[in-house]
Amino acid sequence: MQEKIQNYWKVLPDFSWSSLLLRVPLAVVFIQQGLNKLPFDPTGGEAFGLPGLVWWVVIYGEIAAGIGLLVGGLTSIFGISQIKFIAELGDLITRFSGITMCCITTGVIWVVTKPSSVWDVVLNDNFHLFLWAGGLYFALRGNWAVAVTKR
Repeated sequence: MQEKIQNYWKVLPDFSWSSLLLRVPLAVVFIQQGLNKLPFDPTGGEAFGLPGLVWWVVIYGEIAAGIGLLVGGLTSIFGISQIKFIAELGDLITRFSGITMCCITTGVIWVVTKPSSVWDVVLNDNFHLFLWAGGLYFALRGNWAVAVTKR
């Protein structure tokens, strides 16, 4: 029985692009949220009590994080990832984009929704919780599966 189970795992395909199922929708949401705030107007941030500089960072951070997540994923394509330092650069871009997504989403949760507790976010703010968790996933995981030779 143990041998059958071990053989089962050997025949399963290795789908290294499975992160696209999370990467693409997350990137699209962030790019869309940033584009919806354009053109830059400091009064948009004032509605949330944010100074113009912070509002500018939010807008362009959302767009850049979404694009960075897509670009980071493209660097894991086999032919491209074989170019010297491209796989590592893509990993860094993905991780930085994930960190940026976490920072922006944390700010939105903290400043806009003003939850009374962490449980309030977990139980009532699913959209921002999923954006935050997706950003955290890519911040921690990056493109590690394709940037590092599997052993």
